[in-house]
Amino acid sequence: MCNLYSQTKSQDAMRHLFDDMLEEDEELVDSTGNLPPQPGIWPDYPAPIIRHGESTAWQLAMARWGMPTPAKFLEGKRTDKGVTNIRNVASPHWRRWLGVEHRCLVPFTSFSEIDGRRGAPRNSPVWFALGEDRPLAFFAGLRTTWTSVRKLKEGEVTTEIFGFLTCPPNAEVAPIHPKAMPVILTRPEDWRRWLTASAEDALKLQRPLPNGMLKIVAEGVREDAV
Repeated sequence: MCNLYSQTKSQDAMRHLFDDMLEEDEELVDSTGNLPPQPGIWPDYPAPIIRHGESTAWQLAMARWGMPTPAKFLEGKRTDKGVTNIRNVASPHWRRWLGVEHRCLVPFTSFSEIDGRRGAPRNSPVWFALGEDRPLAFFAGLRTTWTSVRKLKEGEVTTEIFGFLTCPPNAEVAPIHPKAMPVILTRPEDWRRWLTASAEDALKLQRPLPNGMLKIVAEGVREDAV
C-alpha cells in the first residue's frame, strides 16, 4: 500500500493543471493559504485536495490523510489513525462515501512503495512518477468531515479527511509491490468523470495506469524532494 507520497509543485501549478477541466461558468477557489512543497506526505499529514466547493464549483483545500477505519478494526483501541488506501469499494463502510459530494482529486508528483524485490533492504522505499521532472497528476480520492480521536494528545477533533483508491499494479509497480498501486488519473476528462459521474460510471476508473507511463525516479530515500 502507498503510505508515502510527495507534492512538490506550486499552488499555481495545481490550480492551472485543473484549468483544463473547468467549464465556462466554473472556478477553482484556493483556500489552502501559503502552501510549501511537501516532499514527504505521511499518514495523517495535512495535504491539498481538490473537492466540490461549498459556495463555488471547486475548492483547493487542505485535509488530513486517512479516512475513518471500519469499526471492527477499532475494538479496544483509543485512537483511529485512519485508512489511507481504499480498495474494496463494495464494502458498506465505503459505499456511504461514493457519492459525488465525497469524491476528490489528490495532487501528487511522486509516490512510494516499499521495495519487495528479493534482496532489497528492509523498509526501503521506491519512488514512482510520470517522468523524471515529476509532473503533476491526481489520485482518485474520497473525502469527508469526521469527528474522532486521531492522536491521544490531540483529543477529539472534527476535521476534513481523505484517502485514495487503489487497484492492481501495472507493469512498473508490480515487481516492487505486487498487491496494489494508487488509482492515478492523468486526463481532464477522467478528472471530471471522477468528480461528477454516477458512482457506477466513476468507479470504472479504478484501474491500473497503462503500462509504460510510470518511471522509478528514486530509491531508498524517505522524501522525494525533486
